[in-house]
Amino acid sequence: MKNTHTVCGMALALMLVAPLASAQTYGPQDEGRRFNDGTQVKCHKVEVQKNSRDPNRVTGTAAGAVVGGLLGNQIGKGNGRKLATVGGAVAGGATGRYVQGQQQQTKGDRVVETVCERR
Repeated sequence: MKNTHTVCGMALALMLVAPLASAQTYGPQDEGRRFNDGTQVKCHKVEVQKNSRDPNRVTGTAAGAVVGGLLGNQIGKGNGRKLATVGGAVAGGATGRYVQGQQQQTKGDRVVETVCERR
């Protein structure tokens, strides 16, 4: 009985892992390859932007949050000042992230890559 459970467990594990093992990537050398289900590998070129420095725009977000928080702190008194400081930091962070993203868009490195898919 114990061996039956082991065999069933191994068969179940194999069924779960098999689809993961069949996931395959295709390269330019596979272009035009046909499969029995009527699909084939097709490749196309895609322009991709590569930013080597700060792709998550942390610098712009942090700088904007500091400036926004300082400006927001100049407004109001008491709890209003606290709320303005937090609001300024959030707005400044969003603005800084946007500005850095725009700069990276115009100054970033662009690379052409070949992407192949089974269709």
